[in-house]
Amino acid sequence: MGRYSCALNDPLTRDDSTPAPRRHPAMATWQIDPAHTDVSFSAKHMMVTTVRGKFGAVEGTLALDEADPTRSSGEFRVATASVGTGFEARDNHLRSADFFDVEHHPWITFRSTRIEALGGDRYAVTGDLTIREVTRPVTFEVELLGFYRSMRGGRRVGFSATTRLDRKDWALTWNMPLEAGGWLVGDAVTLTIDVAADEVAPGGEVAPHDAA
Repeated sequence: MGRYSCALNDPLTRDDSTPAPRRHPAMATWQIDPAHTDVSFSAKHMMVTTVRGKFGAVEGTLALDEADPTRSSGEFRVATASVGTGFEARDNHLRSADFFDVEHHPWITFRSTRIEALGGDRYAVTGDLTIREVTRPVTFEVELLGFYRSMRGGRRVGFSATTRLDRKDWALTWNMPLEAGGWLVGDAVTLTIDVAADEVAPGGEVAPHDAA
């Protein structure tokens, strides 16, 4: 699918309105690498096909306890204007007041509130998801993929998170009836986030991102 590229004038780095996640003194801070992080979604279309899309602009901060990941916390947000499904007319509709209403609701945010171990490298991460100023709890099933060194020498962490939502719970209610019965857009949405994050040094520096 194509990715919509949004010219944000870099508000992701300038806007300090989103507080950093809670962190224990022993924890390290990690910054999400937007170039290697993928926020994607899928939903049924006309009841039989699946539409997939992505958000191209994402930022986030994590406070990770490597010894006990359940004590970690994190948050991320995506720019609603960066939504892309590979079809311009549909993308413009998603940005309109029928769906994300990007003019009045520029961000989708998530902040973790609880992490539970599920065994192995799997965790249940519960937190508050806000869309169109509606905040509801959701739980992601997360797989911690591991820690590694980037080609530039910095420490990185990778994980994958998935959850399933009912879009109506966040005031995303637009739909159209089909002549044969049913609805144009499915209510169930699968949200998947594949994350790469860089460790932030005590002085606040982050190692340069890998080019690939």
